Amino acid sequence: MEKRIDVGNLKIDRELYALVRDEIAPGTGIDADEFWKAFDAIVTDFAPENRSLLDKRDKIQEQIDTWHLEHKDEPFEIEAYSTFLNEIGYLLPEGDDFNVTTTHVDAEIASIAGPQLVVPLDNARYALNATNARWGSLYDALYGTDVINESDGTDRKGNYNPIRGAKVIEFTEKFLDEVVSLESGTYSDVKQFSLKEIDSNFHLNAILRDGNEVGLKEPTRFVGFTNNDEKLSGILFQNNGLHIEIKIDRDHPIGKDHPAGISDVILESAITTIQDCEDSVAAVDAEDKVRVYSNWNGIMKGTLESIFEKNGKTINRKLVSDKTWTSTDGSTYTLSGRSLLLIRNVGLHMYTDAVITSNGEEIPEGFLDAMITTFAAMHDLKGEGDYKNSKAGSIYIVKPKFHGPDEVDMTIRLFQRIETALGLPINTIKIGIMDEERRTTVNLKEVLRIASERLVFINTGFLDRTGDEIHTSMRADAMIPKMDIRNEPWMCAYEDWNVDIGIETGLPGFSQIGKGMWTKPDEMAEMLDTKVNHPLAGATTAWVPSPTAATLHAIHYHRVNVAARLEELSTRERASLDDLLTPPLLKKRRLSEIEIQREMDNNAQGILGYVVRWVDQGIGCSKIPDMNNIGLMEDRATLRISSQHIANWLHHGIVSKEQVTETFQRMAKVVDEQNTDDPNYQNMSPIYDDSIAFQAALDLVLKGSELPNGYTEFVLHPRRRAVKKRNR
Repeated sequence: MEKRIDVGNLKIDRELYALVRDEIAPGTGIDADEFWKAFDAIVTDFAPENRSLLDKRDKIQEQIDTWHLEHKDEPFEIEAYSTFLNEIGYLLPEGDDFNVTTTHVDAEIASIAGPQLVVPLDNARYALNATNARWGSLYDALYGTDVINESDGTDRKGNYNPIRGAKVIEFTEKFLDEVVSLESGTYSDVKQFSLKEIDSNFHLNAILRDGNEVGLKEPTRFVGFTNNDEKLSGILFQNNGLHIEIKIDRDHPIGKDHPAGISDVILESAITTIQDCEDSVAAVDAEDKVRVYSNWNGIMKGTLESIFEKNGKTINRKLVSDKTWTSTDGSTYTLSGRSLLLIRNVGLHMYTDAVITSNGEEIPEGFLDAMITTFAAMHDLKGEGDYKNSKAGSIYIVKPKFHGPDEVDMTIRLFQRIETALGLPINTIKIGIMDEERRTTVNLKEVLRIASERLVFINTGFLDRTGDEIHTSMRADAMIPKMDIRNEPWMCAYEDWNVDIGIETGLPGFSQIGKGMWTKPDEMAEMLDTKVNHPLAGATTAWVPSPTAATLHAIHYHRVNVAARLEELSTRERASLDDLLTPPLLKKRRLSEIEIQREMDNNAQGILGYVVRWVDQGIGCSKIPDMNNIGLMEDRATLRISSQHIANWLHHGIVSKEQVTETFQRMAKVVDEQNTDDPNYQNMSPIYDDSIAFQAALDLVLKGSELPNGYTEFVLHPRRRAVKKRNR
């Protein structure tokens, strides 16, 4: 049977064609062939421009490389460098002030500050878990993590530990004292909650151990309640736009021992989630893309399920329903049970063979992502299922790895063509822009100007941004050690600049201003101590690696009023462009052989640990143990940093090819040992030449200085395809 279906100038993979015809198209009012004919015209019109924009990237990089080589014997001068960047059109003139005007934006994006999950869309179980992570148990998040230490008999192994449980309750009560304070006394003093109806409105009181009855210090924070058999069973608060629910159940194992019967405290947690088609997935062919698109379509229709075994039980994971309470005025108070979903498409540099042209050329993968994910999201817009994502009638697409305004302009026009083809109102598709490439950062105001009618999101992706920083200045000089780069002036300027431009262009109240991922999923105590810096920096959202982390990070948004913080930040001077453009070069600093080898070992171990799972098992996002066996979240962004860093040192002679190879072979043995409990793992040592994954990891470094913008997909994708072919 022919593996492809011909429609116009396109040859479409048969499985992909069947997915669109049988699962996505029905109910949209658009026939599958009509869909593909419209897409054919879009590819014909936009593909040459996409290629031209990629060629422009290469030309600019060549010009920057040449400039650095011509000035390699001179001290770095920011004034001369800036003049050069202006001359080649890298730095663009900044226009007049403006404000974004995006309309029909859901409150979760426009006005509610809170955590954001990013989840690989190729895994249905994870995708559903993240979607359902709008609400999380604070008790569970505290009990199951290192936020509560394990000293003095508070360990969490085995059955329930009441000593640890008491520490959880103590922490929670202090948190409630802080954000929904009582008029007097503390939550540890409460022995009962009660409702009083006055003038058709319900008021919450707390009866303390000493018999006093008190209300809230700020009564308006009480917004709803639930009853069970005419007994108060739930109390709903709102603070800084986020909700907290106290569960009351005196028959519950926890509630029966609590003076007020509190069995749990539930926090509104992952306000938004990015379902990811990009850096956290390993989608290299039509088979993989069909799985990604099928999961998204299932979520948009409300039909996606995942059946799996856990602790000896069969679990069927589905989307959860909305939550309801009785409001203080007696009406029904309803909140979504699910995180508001955005979907991240791939960048302009990605091409796919899931659809090829009649002459056999791959098409831009981002075009296919945008067309199909929008088509599937029409099920949500029609609102015929049991679950609703966007109540405002919008589709939220996050786009990564833009290099400047021209690429955003093409994407905006692409979205409009898709809307026209699918019969959607103009500006239905909203855009989230990842500020993770330097040419976008330094021209951010002009980037946002072009997207001003669709913009809902900007985010500092510091991981990819560091990778691009290294590659852009590859020929300038050797870079300082990787962990030192984040302390350089350019990084602080980058984080501040993103917020500054966001404030200047009126994003608060319209769009999210985001910050990057917490990459240590097991280090929740450290996260709770430090990630409060993101809302303090003006971020209305910041990325977390798990539903548990989302619940804990929500605490920060109760402690920090981000809207007020943005008002404070609006009076400061904009961050320094000179700092942004100053690369983190080693200059005259001398590193010892021990420092160099330690850096090499750390980078090589991380590269190998991630690549071997990506290439051999198709796992796009992994928790990889580092040299100290601390699990770190790794995706292609972290891979880009580590591989570019070694490639830079190799290019400038800090290390040799022989040293790189020896280091990788030695670290491969370490990674093999760390994966001995994985039955699907294939060792890379000792026959390194026969390990496709090992060779891929090594190529990322040995060829790193020549890879377009340092992107890893050009090495990973062919190797993953080779493994899939070998395993068939």
